[in-house]
Amino acid sequence: MKEPASQKQKNPKSPSNKGLHDFAKYSGLAFQMLVIIAAMTWGGVKLDEVLGLSTPVFTIVLSLLGVFAGIYTAIKDFIKR
Repeated sequence: MKEPASQKQKNPKSPSNKGLHDFAKYSGLAFQMLVIIAAMTWGGVKLDEVLGLSTPVFTIVLSLLGVFAGIYTAIKDFIKR
């Protein structure tokens, strides 16, 4: 007796799905880092505009903090998994 097609499902942890799982994990990690860096840089630009600074001090400082926060988040996720 054959099993209906609707009941045949791949095991989500099978080796054939590992590549897709890894792709989703790392692309999500990259998107998370991008959002952190962009948010910090945008905040620095807005602070420089509000304070009327001629040199973009807060943009530089907050963008660097965003890069370090993104790297910290990535390393924390790598260690957890």
